[in-house]
Amino acid sequence: MSQMLRSDAQDNRDRILTAARALFSEHGLDVTMHAIARRAGVGPATLYRRFPTKRALIDEAFAIELQSCRRIVEDGCSDPDPWHGFVFVIHELIALHIRNRGFIDALITDSAAPEVSEHRRRLLVLLAQLGKRAQEAGDLRKDFVIDDLILVLLAGRGLGPALRATRETTARRFAALVIDAFKESGTGSPSSFPSGSRRVQTS
Repeated sequence: MSQMLRSDAQDNRDRILTAARALFSEHGLDVTMHAIARRAGVGPATLYRRFPTKRALIDEAFAIELQSCRRIVEDGCSDPDPWHGFVFVIHELIALHIRNRGFIDALITDSAAPEVSEHRRRLLVLLAQLGKRAQEAGDLRKDFVIDDLILVLLAGRGLGPALRATRETTARRFAALVIDAFKESGTGSPSSFPSGSRRVQTS
């Protein structure tokens, strides 16, 4: 009997995570816990027993995407050409975001789980290091800050509802425009940044 209960509990947990991932991907993080419970075919009590808070559910639902994001950034950092690596990261992050509307919100939102917060901090450090190398190579504009990339990814949320037939093409076009804006050209600069912006520095 206890084995059956454990199996049922695991089945409920898997169904909840499957439902959460689908709804977050389709609609972003504004989806309610009750909507997730309905999609999973479980009662609210079962949902909250497995995941006491929405943040806990978000952290678990996006664990795979966080790992994918980490691999993308690490691959970009390993490229001997920092600008090429930076461009790769931009393309891949935008593509990942287009496939899952809730991912970027989950990435930048504070988490109660220390390991998730540390994961996000490490990603920003790696991106900062890659950006600094690209700046030193003369390819990335000198006034680039990490907040610029976050802003771009947030702006990309509007691409999520695009028709599936054109979503990938739209994502590539958006990435190309972003890369062109970030490339050092010697002309123009963004308007003044708030004092809290995170400039590309690792020291």
